Amino acid sequence: MKVKYLVEQHFHGCYGINFNTANVDEILYLAREIFKEGIGYIFPTIVTDSIDNTKRQISGIKEAAIQQTKDMARIAGVHLEGIFLNPEKKGIHNSDWFMKPTIDNFKKIEDDFIKIITLAPELADIELLNYLNSKGVKVQAGHCIGGDLTGCSGTTHTFNAMSGITHRGKSTLLSALLDDNIYTEIIADGVHVSDEALKLLFKCKPTDKIILVSDCLPCTRSNIKEFEFAGSKIFYDGKQATGKNGTLAGSTKLLPDIVKILVQKNMFNPQFVDNSYIYHNLEPFGEFEI
Repeated sequence: MKVKYLVEQHFHGCYGINFNTANVDEILYLAREIFKEGIGYIFPTIVTDSIDNTKRQISGIKEAAIQQTKDMARIAGVHLEGIFLNPEKKGIHNSDWFMKPTIDNFKKIEDDFIKIITLAPELADIELLNYLNSKGVKVQAGHCIGGDLTGCSGTTHTFNAMSGITHRGKSTLLSALLDDNIYTEIIADGVHVSDEALKLLFKCKPTDKIILVSDCLPCTRSNIKEFEFAGSKIFYDGKQATGKNGTLAGSTKLLPDIVKILVQKNMFNPQFVDNSYIYHNLEPFGEFEI
């Protein structure tokens, strides 16, 4: 089966490489190797970190984008998943580095290469949401509890690290499922979301508003079993990666692996691949065999 080269808008690294610590050469190596796997565009995702290191890593990713060659996945921008999250849904993120989502705080790390930002909209100033939208940044609700998605383009790893379904009042998940204008990331790796939850999403959402992501970690495609990530020690048992208290971290599968899983379950739709191109206004180029 052939599909378009995939767009990975949410992943933290692989082959032992971590975008929060990687140098330019490591990023270029990753971009070259991941292209061989069937991924055509990448948005390296930076997890919560200090302001200084966040700025340093954005700069390195930008430099890698300048240096990359045609045999590499195109670096289309940075996904900033951190700093402006809700401590109640922090996951494995280090809340010591969290800041209130305001324009002044955003300007401390602002860069024109930030194309996606995950934040908790219930904590954000409307001025910041308007500012980000005016700059063409995709604002995604994630690690949050609020049900008002005004100013958001999408949700980050839907179901995970957000307030779930409730029969009284609003929640992030309910709003994501009911708002046909909201794009929904989903980690369909068989670990983060059950098949039943996937079916619910696929039934509720317009097919053209579903975006497949891996949210994969540096241990993916490596022999690493223990590593530091987001200020925590992460343990990989060969199936899933968790913090010391059992909190589920990102996935350990690349996006092509996830597509294969969905194909095997008869749950894959090629439109899911098209959606990422449309969402980011990217130019498709070629197909690969899965």
